[in-house]
Amino acid sequence: MQKLKVAFATDDGKTFMDRHFGDAEQYYIYDINNENAEFIKKIDNTTEEEEDVHADPKKAGSIAKLLKQEKVQVVVSKIFGSNIVRIKKKFVCIIIEEKTIENSIDILKSNYLTISKEWESGENRNSLKL
Repeated sequence: MQKLKVAFATDDGKTFMDRHFGDAEQYYIYDINNENAEFIKKIDNTTEEEEDVHADPKKAGSIAKLLKQEKVQVVVSKIFGSNIVRIKKKFVCIIIEEKTIENSIDILKSNYLTISKEWESGENRNSLKL
């Protein structure tokens, strides 16, 4: 079965932080399908934010570019800011209530078909809350 490339927003590689997706110190990249999850790599968030600019479009573009270089299709975080409107055109945005990446992987595996279908919706995709 085909896999989706997923980026988890984290500061420590184990848990989600209580800030917006774009404020994560790093992103853990996994290949996931309904049966398996394989850790691929960790990438540091090297984007810069304009001071005093809320929902900075430049920052959203930089993060999208960073993740697209890794062929990411799905992004996961507890919180997204208003830039979600921009990034959901490029990724399936998943708002997760789970605290740990490990537990959220199981949730993504069990919702794989829904996530995959949303990815195929293209730029008109919706964000998902799992």
